[in-house]
Amino acid sequence: MNIAGAPILSIVTFLPLAGALFVALLSREAVQNIRYATLWTTLITFAISLLIWVNFDPTTPGFQFVEERAWLGPIKYKMGVDGISMLFVILTTFLMPLCILASWESVEDRVKEYMIAFLVLEALMIGVFCALDLVLFYLFFEGGLIPMFLIIGIWGGARRVYASFKFFLYTFLGSVLMLLAMMAMYWQAGTTDITVLLQTKFPENMQLWLWLAFFASFAVKMPMWPVHTWLPDAHVEAPTAGSVILAGVLLKMGGYGFLRFSLPMFPDASATLAPLVFALSVVAIVATSLIALVQEDIKKLIAYSSVAHMGFVTMGIFTFSQQGIDGAIFQMLSHGLIASALFLCVGVVYDRLHTREIKAYGGIVERMPIYAVIFLIFTMGNVGLPGTSGFVGEFLTLLSAFKVNTYVAFFATTGVILSAAYALYLYRRVIFGPLEKPSLKALADVSPRELAILTPLVVLSILLGFYPAPILDVTAVSVKALVTSIESANQAAALAR
Repeated sequence: MNIAGAPILSIVTFLPLAGALFVALLSREAVQNIRYATLWTTLITFAISLLIWVNFDPTTPGFQFVEERAWLGPIKYKMGVDGISMLFVILTTFLMPLCILASWESVEDRVKEYMIAFLVLEALMIGVFCALDLVLFYLFFEGGLIPMFLIIGIWGGARRVYASFKFFLYTFLGSVLMLLAMMAMYWQAGTTDITVLLQTKFPENMQLWLWLAFFASFAVKMPMWPVHTWLPDAHVEAPTAGSVILAGVLLKMGGYGFLRFSLPMFPDASATLAPLVFALSVVAIVATSLIALVQEDIKKLIAYSSVAHMGFVTMGIFTFSQQGIDGAIFQMLSHGLIASALFLCVGVVYDRLHTREIKAYGGIVERMPIYAVIFLIFTMGNVGLPGTSGFVGEFLTLLSAFKVNTYVAFFATTGVILSAAYALYLYRRVIFGPLEKPSLKALADVSPRELAILTPLVVLSILLGFYPAPILDVTAVSVKALVTSIESANQAAALAR
């Protein structure tokens, strides 16, 4: 099904590439033209992507807007979205114009290359959520590493080269194992079509190895403890827009991978290894929250909080329940908004003072009252305060975990208390206290451009906190179909034994 005969998913995926090509033809000196061309490309892509949501049928569990063409022998160019993947496409296209606006004044070197890197990255990220062929998925999934590697390595901070190589090697090594698993799946099933593979029953002993290979890739991408150490370094060194995309979209690819591949294709292995995931999730939630408490760098603190929040996602996914998976998807989307907003807030003060050290701030509520209110809303969202979108996902995942294992739920809930501790501690030290430091006395409040970036995020964070139905209604039917398929596979496996 396409909209008015147009292949909507291909248009949304490759329009940023067309924009990148146009920017490449512009003169390097025409900096403002480059910025406006990039901004308009991302805005048009977002506007077209909204047509996918408007025309999406939430009562259908299968893939919609499917496009299929012959490509490389048995490998097809096949695209489609369901209730699990569609909203991630919208999240990606929504965040990208905000990233371009956030880079408007802060990026002055190699602006042309910077904008091209972001447009290419947008195309590859959208492709990950639309691909319905294993090889196509892998190309998009791995391709995204290259522009992100360049964004951190060229426009990052003092230790940018170290951080970019660490990011690249961690994520690439996990993905090599996933590639081997994909080859094994092709030999077993004779196809790389994801829709066919979802119906294929892999042998139980094979499932275990395939699951572990995919887990190696998705766990690093999430990132799960203990393969999370690349994330704080990457966040600290990345430019503000790089951190936004890293937290907002790239981390979600791991969770999406579990939902698209690990659970439906390897249900027996998923059930067997769920206790392992629960253990790693609880350690991630508690340990990284404690580590966040002692951070002196604002970005590093938010990065560790991201690892903790992704722990709730993996915990919810592996409860194999409607509530848990709905909660996990909602948590990913909510975190995409709130963590992105927090990094944008850090970028606002960093552009003024060029430091992220917490001790360099204090009392800035006197100079930046509007900023203080905006930062408070996102801090409360990060804590999971009722009335913000952060609450809904955490509550659903904890509720579903409690039904499966009370100990897991108990220890995970301590993460909520710890998140309040580090988030409020950060807020108090940066915003309140006496305004003593001379460098802070000349601070200007948020500019109209910064307000334009942060306002949509404020509205969505509060709106989805009070009215989560637009998200949950879209995911419900697809998640129900996934849960039903896992339950029937596990029952069949139990009878076979």
